[in-house]
Amino acid sequence: MSTVNELKAKGNEAFAAGNHEAAIDFFSQAIELDPSNHVLYSNRSASRLSLKNYTEALVDAEKAVELMPTFVKGYSRKGAALHGLHEYAQAVATYQDGLKHDPQNDVLKKGLSSAEAALEREQEGGFANQMANVFKGDVLAKIAANPKTASFLADPEFVKKVKDIQANPENMTKYMEDQRITVAMFTLMGMGDVFAKGADDFMASEPPASRSNAAPPAAPEVVETVEDEEITEESKEAAVKKAQASEAKDKGNAAYKARQFDEALVQYGKAIELDATDITFWNNKSAVYFEMGKYDECIETAEQAIEVGREYRADYKHIAKAMGRIGTAYSKKDDLDKAIEFYNRSLTEHRAADILNKLRAIEKLRKQREEEAYLDDEKSNAARERGNELFKAGKFAEAQAEYSEAIKRGPTDPRNYSNRAACLIKLIALPDAIKDCDKCSSLDPTFVKAYTRKANALFLMREYAEALDALEEAKLQDKDRKNSGEIDQLEYKCYSAITEQNSRQTPEQALARAQANPRIAAILGNPVMQNILQQMQSDPRAAREHLKNPAIASNLRKLIAAGIVRMG
Repeated sequence: MSTVNELKAKGNEAFAAGNHEAAIDFFSQAIELDPSNHVLYSNRSASRLSLKNYTEALVDAEKAVELMPTFVKGYSRKGAALHGLHEYAQAVATYQDGLKHDPQNDVLKKGLSSAEAALEREQEGGFANQMANVFKGDVLAKIAANPKTASFLADPEFVKKVKDIQANPENMTKYMEDQRITVAMFTLMGMGDVFAKGADDFMASEPPASRSNAAPPAAPEVVETVEDEEITEESKEAAVKKAQASEAKDKGNAAYKARQFDEALVQYGKAIELDATDITFWNNKSAVYFEMGKYDECIETAEQAIEVGREYRADYKHIAKAMGRIGTAYSKKDDLDKAIEFYNRSLTEHRAADILNKLRAIEKLRKQREEEAYLDDEKSNAARERGNELFKAGKFAEAQAEYSEAIKRGPTDPRNYSNRAACLIKLIALPDAIKDCDKCSSLDPTFVKAYTRKANALFLMREYAEALDALEEAKLQDKDRKNSGEIDQLEYKCYSAITEQNSRQTPEQALARAQANPRIAAILGNPVMQNILQQMQSDPRAAREHLKNPAIASNLRKLIAAGIVRMG
């Protein structure tokens, strides 16, 4: 059986021979025998870079850096893979991270320069946009005005190419082999002096044939040779510690799942001692404290996790998780303000659905508590009295504000809603007035004023049938007949308005309008109502019996208001 070093040597030989598939196979076999060897991942990453398998190369490079954070070649591999994936901003950040460990490393410097250039091209809109700016305006006149390029215009083919580039700057790539186009481009950019040849030199020979589908120059890649060196004692020790830390974490996870929290703390503590740079160890330890109900310890450990994550550039999702756990711990401590603060901070890092739901629940609970803390019957009564005085003075908007305050202080007192409804009617806010009336009657179904005020609002909205329904309910609740005068007066007004309204339309017009109204059409289409209407035609006295049924009476009032049934 081959040893790790033998497999690594065979991989290196295959890489040098350009047989990258075989190199990957040898390095993979070596990794199976020694999964903590960062050099093997780096070498396999280099092989995959050579094959332009950038995604897999990135995974290997990240593993190499994870196992050995000071391994600069790991950063160069990772930067090259990100560059190949067109993740230029991340590539720049990776090369910069590597240069922190080796500021003079030429490979990292070269990679950084290349990635920055690619990022700049991307941000400026790319090659096509640059060419669009160069070839704007009267380009042919500019070319004619320059001694180095003037003679190019004698060739109609050259002129045709320039016009083609003006029409579509991306066509520039088709003509890059024509050196006259290159000279003209740099001359237009004010850089014509960089060419040793003049125009006559280019005109002396036929321009080379252009490529029809050439792509823009590819961004330079950074592919290095694989490492032959043996692992140093220092790097080997670091790799061993990482492997031991990972093993301790796995034991901690198993203990956590078994709810053996003391053992889980021990194992996560060991993992942190071996590798204090991994945020997941701190997050896991924080989770244990949370399950144990030790919320202060949970918060303190999660805050340490955030510090570690910031320092070692951990994934933002891990940082968000730590902040979310702090928020949940504060919610358990009943510190809702702090819980909301950390939930919001967590969502700033990463918008997770579970944290968003927790935030909404806590905000709802805080609002409920604030409302409950605001309750005060005495202050509610005082605000209602102030509202009454303002209402009598005709200051309806100010009165409405006082009644609203009374509702906040005493949301179960029906008088507050009834009084505010009276103000809203004066202010012609009729739908809102009806809502207050309905709220009042739901709190106290015997509150007659709620029905009469609702009827008044509906009358003003010309909803006469609904107003009559409200008045019927008022009659049922007015046991002692104290409000009979007001009820009768409103009822008379409704029927008078209906009579006047119906006098302005013929029965045929009323029927046509009724059929266009979904509510009236539904009543007319009801077989029971059709039967009742037929009975009323043959025996008008039958209406009295039917009016004893509240539902039928309500439908008849709607038909009367619509002009379908006429009052004699």
